[in-house]
Amino acid sequence: MSTVPEFPIDPASFAADPYPTLKRMQAEAPIAYVPQLGATLLTRRADIFLCEKNTEVFSSHQPAGLMNVLMGHNLMRKDGAAHLAERKAIFPSLSPRTVRDHWAGLFRAEAERILDALPQEADLVTDYAMPVSAEALKHITGLTNMDFRDMDAWSQAMIDGIANYAGDPAVEARCHAATAGIDATIDARIALGFAPDDPSLLAVTLRAGMPMDSIRANIKLTISGGQNEPRDAIAGAAWALLAHPDQPRADWRRVFDEYVRWISPIGMSPRRIAMAHSYGGVTFAAEDRVFLMFGAANRDPDVFDNPDRFDLSRDPGQHIAFGAGPHFCAGAAASRSLVAEVALPLLFTRFPEMTLTGPAPFAGWAFRGPTRVPVRLSG
Repeated sequence: MSTVPEFPIDPASFAADPYPTLKRMQAEAPIAYVPQLGATLLTRRADIFLCEKNTEVFSSHQPAGLMNVLMGHNLMRKDGAAHLAERKAIFPSLSPRTVRDHWAGLFRAEAERILDALPQEADLVTDYAMPVSAEALKHITGLTNMDFRDMDAWSQAMIDGIANYAGDPAVEARCHAATAGIDATIDARIALGFAPDDPSLLAVTLRAGMPMDSIRANIKLTISGGQNEPRDAIAGAAWALLAHPDQPRADWRRVFDEYVRWISPIGMSPRRIAMAHSYGGVTFAAEDRVFLMFGAANRDPDVFDNPDRFDLSRDPGQHIAFGAGPHFCAGAAASRSLVAEVALPLLFTRFPEMTLTGPAPFAGWAFRGPTRVPVRLSG
């Protein structure tokens, strides 16, 4: 029987801005059951850093979880040998060397092309960050036959689906339509064939002999996280720099890391309690659902001074925006390259006088980013 204390929240305000609530939870009940979410939330970095590695208890294997049901059984929902086997199979596509030697040049070419077409009055979300992220992901996945707008729309539909804890049937229907569209695109792309050395995820996993259902599930996983996280980091970090003109822009890697610490594009990762377990003064019951709140961990005052401040003078190296255990994001190198080496420096080099022309609203708690960043490119 679980002995985790309850901590009710207001879902609307939590979705609008989860950080005030998470701050209170860290101070008052760092391990707490939130009835509105049907899950126990861990909010302190030390707890998450330790528990995420204990996969025998805090298991990623969630047969009845929304991701499995809606997108298929991917490597993120496997532990141990099964997870490692699929991670090894995709590594040639996403390794730091492949990113450096193959993907980075394609990222740059796509970003330059999109920058050439930016209107003077632009929305950095829809006009820049979204197509840059989607075109990069088309190359990585191998789904070059996909329209970049579908990439973004289908990614968002799946994200909404796997966070649909309220069971909205319209959200579920959009998710099913997105996964069907991806399956059809995969089939059409396979029919075109691949070069023997094609490093795309689809080509690499086909050559590795991965079962087709696992290939489909892992492509969907890559789209669901690989589109929104870079999109939101590009647009969000650009907004942060424009909204904090006193902050230096010389170290783009630090800009990226501080931004994803401050506003984590992926704010949580779910786990299933595989067996009864006591930790942190509470007892978890088998089959409890747990959310590891990466966004909260990245603002833990025990780790970061003035954690609610965007501060490029700090060392943000202890953030866990990509996770901390065996499920550390396999696409981290690609994301860092796209955002910190290509999208941000090219944008600010091309338009050094760029200014904000209105507010930039943010939304979401499991996945968080700006919905609009209106700018004027030159004075």
